[in-house]
Amino acid sequence: MKKLLLVLLVFGFIFQTSFATDGYYRHGYGIKYSALAGSGVAVSLSSLGAITNPASISNLNNGFEINVSYFSPERYYNVTGNPSGFPGTFGLMPGKVESEQTSFYFPTLGGNLKLTDKVTVALSLYGNGGMNSDYPVMTFGDPTSPGTGVNIEQMFGNLSIAYKFANNHSIGIAGIVGWQRFAAKGLIAFSNFSSDPANLTGNAWSTALGFGFKVGYQGKWMDDLSFGASYQSKIYMSEFDRYAGLFAQAGDFDVPANWQAGFAFTPGDWKFLVDVKQILYGDVKSIANQMLPKLQTALLGNEEGAGFGWKNILIFKYGIMFSGFCGWDLMAGYSFNQNPVTEENVMFNILAPAVIQNHLTFGVTKKLARSSELTVAFMYAFEQSLKGANQLEVPRQQSIEIGMKQWQVEVGYAFSSF
Repeated sequence: MKKLLLVLLVFGFIFQTSFATDGYYRHGYGIKYSALAGSGVAVSLSSLGAITNPASISNLNNGFEINVSYFSPERYYNVTGNPSGFPGTFGLMPGKVESEQTSFYFPTLGGNLKLTDKVTVALSLYGNGGMNSDYPVMTFGDPTSPGTGVNIEQMFGNLSIAYKFANNHSIGIAGIVGWQRFAAKGLIAFSNFSSDPANLTGNAWSTALGFGFKVGYQGKWMDDLSFGASYQSKIYMSEFDRYAGLFAQAGDFDVPANWQAGFAFTPGDWKFLVDVKQILYGDVKSIANQMLPKLQTALLGNEEGAGFGWKNILIFKYGIMFSGFCGWDLMAGYSFNQNPVTEENVMFNILAPAVIQNHLTFGVTKKLARSSELTVAFMYAFEQSLKGANQLEVPRQQSIEIGMKQWQVEVGYAFSSF
């Protein structure tokens, strides 16, 4: 297990991990679950099911899995209307600007091992989420930087243990170690709004480490009907010291809690999956604090400093899988999530235009020799935009639109029964 952990850590940090789908969370963890739009909390498909529900590994043979994903988001903002030039206003230059960096790679890998007939453990390493924007202009008029943007990347490690307490019924718990890093540029125009202008923008990467846990249940209630549920605590992270003048609570950027529950109807070679998930963005001040009036009543970096104004979101996930086609598994899925961003907070969310709501997914698995398999999955997130007034322009004669679309290709290899 120590050797495996070392391999996972070295391999994981080679890759970039910035992406945004369900807000800034991934739409699914593990290639099969990804091909099912992130549904499947009630089924055991692979070692990486432990990321979503640690109880799921009770129903698997020993195994190991590795996935590599190519992720391509396209982000933009579009300002219409000329700035007023009135004293005390914060006008933006009109026009459409697209973010430059559109290619990211990230791994997902892990394995599970049965200790007894009732006890199973698993180790997983994965990119949890992230957000990137890289605009080639001085969006907020920062003469010290030729571009504007932010980059937050998150890598998580889970150690899970599951216990089968009855026939077809299991519970699980996972300890989570989180690592993240952040950098921002082009924000010096907000210095007068900051409690610590030296730690607001343009600094080197700032890193943070944190811990949390996840609990889960999975059980078969009828011959063809299973239920699963999991809850992940908030991941309490250390502060981004080099950006203590940007994020509320002196650089705090905890990972929000979430829960997921769902049913699986599994007649014959078919699996029909329905899940609901909630991400509690509203419980993290640096993410949830409103831009206004916070920007006028508290300095950036303070306890009540302005944030991105994100709200809690519900996500509905649907998947279908057919396993009776000559050694092939065929998968498809669709998910819809509420938009975490509101019209009143569009200006700050130029930096984080996570407005995607609809995902369509497909995947195929080919069974190979010696209990191994190869899987390919594809995700397309339909273009979504959100428009709102520039709240810092008087008489609010400017409109800001932010938008995004994405696609992702994954390749995964797994083997079991070693």
